[in-house]
Amino acid sequence: MNDSGPAADSDKRMLRREFLSVRNRLNADDLREAAGALARRALELPELARARTVAAYVSVGSEPGTLALLDALRTRGARVLLPALLPDNDLDWGEYSGAGSLARVRHGGRMALFEPAGERLGPEAVTTADVVLLPGVAVDARGMRLGRGGGSYDRVLARLERAGAHPALVVLLYDTEVVTRLPEEAHDRPVHAVVTPSGVRRFGS
Repeated sequence: MNDSGPAADSDKRMLRREFLSVRNRLNADDLREAAGALARRALELPELARARTVAAYVSVGSEPGTLALLDALRTRGARVLLPALLPDNDLDWGEYSGAGSLARVRHGGRMALFEPAGERLGPEAVTTADVVLLPGVAVDARGMRLGRGGGSYDRVLARLERAGAHPALVVLLYDTEVVTRLPEEAHDRPVHAVVTPSGVRRFGS
């Protein structure tokens, strides 16, 4: 069944609000504990163990924490790319070299993001990644991801497809955000795995 169309978009908005409402009830201890567990689980992934370049992101607010994971990947010798939001919601990329390489950037009335402060490498830089870590608010049993609604990572996935690049696509979530089924639109693409504080789940072959 394909749930594509206006109804799917409306359902996504409703679900997004529900998942974000649950996240916003987490306290600082919950967030810190989950971030540590998430990093440990993610570092067990063979795809990350052998990755030379990882496209990731810096978590903000009540998102599953990523900074410990980013630093661990750098310690392992991986090159870590982080996104910088462009005016059209596309993503440019820059290299992460530690917390001091981040700048706090506010885009209009949105929540401030932490972006790479150094050289911009261009939107195509993501096509060099062996693994792309994706933000989201939920994923279903087919690997279909519910994002934040801005469309930035839909563009990333389309760019990878056009370039013939096939990195491992991994979404980082809380345990309660892995569900049976989410509404699907024509542009949606499944991820290969989800990492939560309690473990890893793979999708597809």
